[in-house]
Amino acid sequence: MSKRGKRYRKASEPIDREQRYTLEDATKLVAVGSGVKFDESVELAIRLGVDPRHADQNVRGTVALPHGTGRSVRVAVFAKGEKAKEATEAGADIVGADDLVARIRDEGFTDFDSAVATPDMMGAVGKIGKILGPRGLMPNPKVGTVTMDVGSVVRSLKAGQVEYRVDKAGIVQVPVGKVSFGADKLLENAQAVINSLMRAKPASAKGQYVLTAAMSSTMGPGVRLDTSALRAAV
Repeated sequence: MSKRGKRYRKASEPIDREQRYTLEDATKLVAVGSGVKFDESVELAIRLGVDPRHADQNVRGTVALPHGTGRSVRVAVFAKGEKAKEATEAGADIVGADDLVARIRDEGFTDFDSAVATPDMMGAVGKIGKILGPRGLMPNPKVGTVTMDVGSVVRSLKAGQVEYRVDKAGIVQVPVGKVSFGADKLLENAQAVINSLMRAKPASAKGQYVLTAAMSSTMGPGVRLDTSALRAAV
């Protein structure tokens, strides 16, 4: 078993591995960072009591982080005519229609973080689903990225709206900002994510919904959260 580095061990010293922290205390610990020279991202990882094999328990959604993600988001929009113009004016980085579909199909172009499409473009976009889907880039009406209101969605994505989806193991991983945000902003972003997850609880999910949760920075140790406190806080 490989040994942890000196920096990691030092960052772990204030954290009791047996304790389950409140969200407020966890953000204070994570906001200290691990001592690396770059601004670390901070992420929430939450294991849910759902079975993602069942379509009605496939938890997914979007949430607007009050303080954004701390990183630049490249947004691609599949649209024509006035809707293409609307997307450009809203700040979309890449706008196209059949030409953009062809570029992705023929060149494997996926240099963007989120994709939005108008409903009339989904027939063409569906043909490149095998490229976009595995990368989490496929527009989806369930999370609001297939819409005629492209301008509003583009602005939300650029401002810090993030999408989440439970994986095969029942875990949702969501970025909540950067270490440089400080504890207060990280706390507000994390609360927004948890509130959204609670609202997304499937009616068919039985038993305890939030099983375990942790918060960590890119290079830092995980801080385990008190799930009972999480449920009481929303």
